[in-house]
Amino acid sequence: MSEEDPQVPQTQDVKPQDELQDTSPINVKVVSSTGDEVFFKIKRNTKLSKLQGAYATKVGKDVASIRFLYDGSRINDDDTPQSLDMEDNDTIDVMVEQVGGSTVYSYQYGRYS
Repeated sequence: MSEEDPQVPQTQDVKPQDELQDTSPINVKVVSSTGDEVFFKIKRNTKLSKLQGAYATKVGKDVASIRFLYDGSRINDDDTPQSLDMEDNDTIDVMVEQVGGSTVYSYQYGRYS
């Protein structure tokens, strides 16, 4: 006689599909304003600040001097791909932060306008 009871079904630890999606990695493309592309593979629950730091290091810029946008909105340090509902092969845009600026005056006919 076998030690396993043939009438008792074997159970497996199966994670729900939602839980699998929470930790499964996605591919993200980071595109600069000049069109340069850098690809990352990141878990859905990893903070995007980690990706931002890795990108800045790769391109040789200070992370404070660049801004990351997803669907036109700025990415915060605490955001994750899951919190932003990102999907595999989504794109993050990178812009150089413009600091300062001034009003441009033109001098025409002896006066400023």
